[in-house]
Amino acid sequence: MPSLVHTEIETAVKGFLIDQEKMTEVVERMTKEIKMGLAKDTHARAVIKCFVSHVQDLPTGKERGKYLALDLGGSNFRVLLVNLISNSDVEIMSKGYNFPLTLMSGSGKALFDFLAESLSEFCHTHGLENESLPLGFTFSFPLQQQGLSKGILVAWTKGFSCEGVVGKNVVSLLQEAIDRRGDIKINTVAILNDTVGTLMSCAFYHPNCRIGLIVGTGSNACYVEKTVNAECFEGYQTSPKPSMIINCEWGAFGDNGVLEFVRTSYDKIVDKVTPNPGKQTFEKCISGMYMGELVRLVVIDMIAKGFMFHGIISEKIQERWSFKTAYISDVESDAPGEYRNCNKVLSELGILGCQEPDKEALRYICEAVSSRSAKLCACGLVTIINKMNINEVVIGIDGSVYRFHPKYHDMLQYHMKKLLKPGVKFELIVSEDGSGRGAALVAATAVQAKSKL
Repeated sequence: MPSLVHTEIETAVKGFLIDQEKMTEVVERMTKEIKMGLAKDTHARAVIKCFVSHVQDLPTGKERGKYLALDLGGSNFRVLLVNLISNSDVEIMSKGYNFPLTLMSGSGKALFDFLAESLSEFCHTHGLENESLPLGFTFSFPLQQQGLSKGILVAWTKGFSCEGVVGKNVVSLLQEAIDRRGDIKINTVAILNDTVGTLMSCAFYHPNCRIGLIVGTGSNACYVEKTVNAECFEGYQTSPKPSMIINCEWGAFGDNGVLEFVRTSYDKIVDKVTPNPGKQTFEKCISGMYMGELVRLVVIDMIAKGFMFHGIISEKIQERWSFKTAYISDVESDAPGEYRNCNKVLSELGILGCQEPDKEALRYICEAVSSRSAKLCACGLVTIINKMNINEVVIGIDGSVYRFHPKYHDMLQYHMKKLLKPGVKFELIVSEDGSGRGAALVAATAVQAKSKL
C-alpha cells in the first residue's frame, strides 16, 4: 500500500477491495443464478436470464461469401461489408457513423430510420444497392430471441431509452425502416448480441473458443451450453444439434440484492443517476460506462473532506461523468513514481499544481475501481467454466476496458487462476471485430440453415 496515501483515502476505497473469500461467494451466487436462468421453471424470476441465442453451429472455417453487418453497441454505430474469402483471408470494409445523442432518448422510429439511412448511404458508396446481401445485425442490448431473425428487446441499457422498442421485434423494426426507404435490397437474416459475435469471430480462428466476453461500455458474456440444458429453447430435448450459445446477460446479476456485499456507497450514488436505477447491478460495478464516475465520486468526496488537492475543487470535476474511464487507463499506465499521464488527466480536469501524494492517491483510487472490475469479471468467467465442466477453453474478449487498460488482461488471468480448479487451462484472446466478422458468420450460418430446409 503506498505510504503516500492518506489513511482516510484507504478507508474510503476499502469497499472496492474484495478478497478471495468474497470472490468465491460471488462465484457460488452467480452459479445459482445462471442455473435459474436456464431452467424453464425458474427463468421468469431469474435475474441472469441466460437467453437462448438460436446459434447452434460454431464456425467451421469454411464459411464464404459477402455479408453486410450492422453494429449498434452503445456509444458507436457501424456498417460493415465482410467478405469471407478463405479461412485466413477476410476482407472487411467498415464505416462508423456519428450517432446523434438525441437518438438515444427519442422515438424508436427515428432510431431505426437513422440506421436504415446509414445502411443505404454505405450501400450506395460501395455500389451494393442492387445486390441482395444477407445482413447480420449486432444489437448489444438484452434480447429475448425467438429465432435467428427474431429478437424482442427486453430492456434498454447503457443510457438508451427510445420509445416504442421494448417488447418489439427489433428485426421487424429495422426491416420496416429499410422498406420505407425502398432504395436498397437487404434481407436481415440474423440478429445477435455482441458477445455472440465475439465468440463466433474468435472461434473462426480458434476452434476451442467457447466463451465470448465484452468489457467495454457495458459488460456481458455468452458461452456454449449443451442444448439439453437450454430448457427455454423449444426443441431442447429433440434438437439434433448438441450445442446452443447462451447469452447470459450477466449485467443484471445482483438486481435481486445478492451482490450488496461487494457494492459501496459510491455504487449506490452512480446507480441513482442512471436512466435504469436498480438494474444492471453487476455491469455497473464492472463496465467502462461507470468506472470513471465511481473514481470521480471518491475523488470529490476526498476533496470535500480536505484529504486531496488541499480541498480545492475544479469546476470540471464537479460535472457528472467528467472523469472518463479512459483516464483510469491513462493514470495506471504511468510507471511507479512517474506522473506524465496523470498530469495530463489532471490538467484536462482543471486541477493544476498538485503534489505527489495527490497523484498517488488518484492512482490508488483508480486501481481500487479497476481491480474490482477485473476481479468480478474473473468470477463471472470462472462461474461459466465451472458450469461447462471443461478442462481447456479459449475465451474471446472485446471491449475498450479490456483492450486499453494496461493491466486488465493480467488481473483477469491472475484471479481466474486463483479461483479455478487446478489443471484447468484457459486462454484469453482479443477477438478481432466480433460485431463485424462475428455477425457475418452468424448470417452465414443462418443462410446455410435456410438452404437446408
